[in-house]
Amino acid sequence: MDTDFSRRQMVQQQIRTWDVLDPSVLAVLTRLHRERYVPDGFEKLAFADMEIPLPHGQMMMKPVVEGRLLQALDLEPQHSVLEIGTGTGFLTACLAKLSASVTTIDIFSDFISTAKSNLEDEQIENIELICMDATIELPEGQFDAVAVTGSLPTFDTRLVNIVKPGGRIFVIVGNPPTMDARIVTRISEYEWTIKSLFETDVLPFLNVSQPSRFFLDIANRIKTSEI
Repeated sequence: MDTDFSRRQMVQQQIRTWDVLDPSVLAVLTRLHRERYVPDGFEKLAFADMEIPLPHGQMMMKPVVEGRLLQALDLEPQHSVLEIGTGTGFLTACLAKLSASVTTIDIFSDFISTAKSNLEDEQIENIELICMDATIELPEGQFDAVAVTGSLPTFDTRLVNIVKPGGRIFVIVGNPPTMDARIVTRISEYEWTIKSLFETDVLPFLNVSQPSRFFLDIANRIKTSEI
């Protein structure tokens, strides 16, 4: 398989046609070797318009969703990023190429190990990998952007507290079969805007079946505005 040709075709025929036009995002997706981040035996499907099965019943996002996520975060070279849900590390690598630093967390230690190996093979070093359950705790500090790679039944308002004013969060909210991909922008301490981007359907994070875990009482007290 001519992987360079297949990668270019993926970018031109799938990702660009799904309204991903940011030159820096397209360049990263063209350069990075996505086939090196898929599980063994799935290399020929690395550039297909489909999710790819991962261990623990998880899935690797479609390339088009990865492209829309990267474009929506509007990353700058000086930005710090938090990724929730590391998977194989492909999206982590994309985020790292577009920003100054990435902290990525995953509940599965073997995903962290696999991603670490993949990223080392690509000589990508501006990444911190942590095994952590995001439903219990989140990394300390504040970030310019947060990428949430699984779906949530409701928006987790804790996420707003870990982005700087003006910071952006990509998150997919809802229940199957139709979920809403959103970009959430923090305006002030208790205010943010929500912009709906597109409909999709991705696997939910583990341990988030009860919306009460996501501080709905806080959400009712905090002012939001939806675009």
